[in-house]
Amino acid sequence: MSHRTAPRTARHHARKVAAVAVAAVAAFGLSACQDGDSSGDTKAASSDSGSPDASAKSGAGDAESLRKTAPTPLRDGGALYPRAIRLQHSGEDNGRVLASTVVHDGGNGIGAVQESTDGGAGFSQVGTVTDPKSAAGRGLCCATLYELPQQVGDMPAGTLLWAASFGQDAPGRRMTIEVFKSTDVGRKWSHLSTVATAEDTKGLWEPEFSIDAEGNLVCHYSDETDPRHSQKLVAVRSRDGVSWSGLHDTVAGTPASDRPGMAVVRKLPTGTYVMTYEICSQDPKFSCVVHYRTSPDGWDWGDPTNLGIRPETADGKYFKHAPNLAWAPEAGNPQGKLLLIGQAMYNADGSRAEGSGRTIWTNSKGGDGAWREIPAPVTVKSDKLDSCPNYSSSLLPSSDGREVLEIATDYDGGVCRPYHATNGT
Repeated sequence: MSHRTAPRTARHHARKVAAVAVAAVAAFGLSACQDGDSSGDTKAASSDSGSPDASAKSGAGDAESLRKTAPTPLRDGGALYPRAIRLQHSGEDNGRVLASTVVHDGGNGIGAVQESTDGGAGFSQVGTVTDPKSAAGRGLCCATLYELPQQVGDMPAGTLLWAASFGQDAPGRRMTIEVFKSTDVGRKWSHLSTVATAEDTKGLWEPEFSIDAEGNLVCHYSDETDPRHSQKLVAVRSRDGVSWSGLHDTVAGTPASDRPGMAVVRKLPTGTYVMTYEICSQDPKFSCVVHYRTSPDGWDWGDPTNLGIRPETADGKYFKHAPNLAWAPEAGNPQGKLLLIGQAMYNADGSRAEGSGRTIWTNSKGGDGAWREIPAPVTVKSDKLDSCPNYSSSLLPSSDGREVLEIATDYDGGVCRPYHATNGT
């Protein structure tokens, strides 16, 4: 499969997947990042009323554990690009689990924010992120959800940030990455800043936040606007979340046709930062294979042309497409363990592995050495390689590291639906 048809990010498949879904049951609307409707959400298993004070003071959030659950739809309608966090810097609201997805609502791209106060067993929608830049068919893609672990500018620890790519379907597009904030546990959202604006019609995709060693808020994203690269990974940073500077490449391969993308960054207790990403290329060695690299400070990632390390199991299995990464504590191990997922898992000989779509990996050495396979909480049944099945699935370990909540998308008929479940690690 060439790098032009290989699934790289949700926006790469927007036209292809939308066409297929429309032919089947008209499942995809505005783009492949916006699926289904937003008319419903899953409430049966959750006691949360959705009001910011009724459940906020209930003490239902459990910061120490997640409840083991079977796969359950996150919401009634379709959605894509799930993200989940557990509040850890929000005082009496700590322990709540918040999840976000990108959904399609009558031609408008919106961010749907849902909450669980019972350890991830049930979710109710509590907030919505909307903006004219993603209305009326302009397009919305690949959002992220982040809780500030410390004060940034005038934003205290616990402030929630949500960011996404806007405008990929607008005529003569000039895409932007926009940031919104919430100070009331995700109920209300206001525009904070624009991280980047494309100077041409090329794309800006997949924002990801981290805090570097100097306390700056860093935004990593995939950039198609450099004529020297089909796509590259870049980063900018901010002291206040409003003004962004220091644009520089973090992964920029050669030849120019290489497409590193979909960065996810986690910080280890040792202070080392780990970034996972995919590298799509005409070279079969890099046909959207998952890689990682490290940084001592979360800002300097070394030589951008160094494409990093391919994580593998002891028998040579590897992931392709849409990786996501999580960190969890581990008893007796000061640096904890990493949990990794990719859209599809392959054997050393390049064949599709039997456990693809139902396996996550764990590593207790900061990514070094072999990774170990464990069952994924959600079994993704479809083996399609497009922007729905197991595409950038979210992993949220419990605070003791013994369990992990997964939110993964899969086809339900022609609708791309997110499912959540919790199991042991």
